[in-house]
Amino acid sequence: MRQVRVRLHGHDLSARVGGTGGPVLLLVHGLLGSGASFGPALDLLARDHRVVAPDLMGHGESEKPPGDYSLGAFATQARDLLTVLGASSATVVGHSLGGGVALQFAHQFPALVERLVLVDSGGLGRDVSPALRAVTLPGAEYVLPAVFNRWTRAAGRQVLRPLQRWTPPGTTQVVSGLDTLADADARAAFVHTARAVLDTGGQRVSAADRVYLARALPLLLVWGGADAVIPVRHAHELHALLPGSRLEVFPGAGHFPQVDDPGRFAAVVTDFVTTTADDVLTPAQRERRWADAVRGASSVADAAAVSPSPTPA
Repeated sequence: MRQVRVRLHGHDLSARVGGTGGPVLLLVHGLLGSGASFGPALDLLARDHRVVAPDLMGHGESEKPPGDYSLGAFATQARDLLTVLGASSATVVGHSLGGGVALQFAHQFPALVERLVLVDSGGLGRDVSPALRAVTLPGAEYVLPAVFNRWTRAAGRQVLRPLQRWTPPGTTQVVSGLDTLADADARAAFVHTARAVLDTGGQRVSAADRVYLARALPLLLVWGGADAVIPVRHAHELHALLPGSRLEVFPGAGHFPQVDDPGRFAAVVTDFVTTTADDVLTPAQRERRWADAVRGASSVADAAAVSPSPTPA
């Protein structure tokens, strides 16, 4: 893997790219994450695939400008990045918030998505950890600077340094993400992103009314059996709704199964890509199947018959 900087719409976007051949994998990280959130699995996957793992705008080493931090904006960024890198389609792998981005990507750009892999994905139910819900509280943007700043970051690093040997990989990812909040621009982007998908009651953006569209794609669900951020129940419920999907639960893994067991994660994704090669449609076929699914689940009625105009007094 190597890191590149892409100038996209006047802003710098950082991405990890690797591999020279094989199917394209677009790996989309979660809230407070970066392309590095996929850990050693990146190198393992790059052996047989062309891997693209961006730092979404507002995250990692990408620029953090004021602007749109919605799922739709992130999906469009990912599409434009693939275009710049010369990739015409990809298997889209989304972790946590990135799962919501992946679902949105498939909805906006169905012709570009060969397969879908959701890893401890957001967008499938209301449940989410209380810590993330707290970010949506009024005034959170004023509290965060007192908790996360360059002084607390330095103190935290000093305390945690002797414990690194015993820190679980998933916890390291969380600490790394929180570490970025010492930067004011990163804090602002974090708050905007969190509030775009969460409220005090939990996740407020749901793909529940559109998951039937995923029947048009090979779908793999990967989840940590001990995820305390988004419960594994969401995976089981979606798998039951889409019997053709595959489900892999990593017992004992938390919210980051890709770093808790990178070898298994890479093997599961590679097997999924290999064994579904015959199921991948052409872009035109994917667009047509998506359109057929939308039409099949929709209806058109005469508005006058549904809601007659009131009779003048």
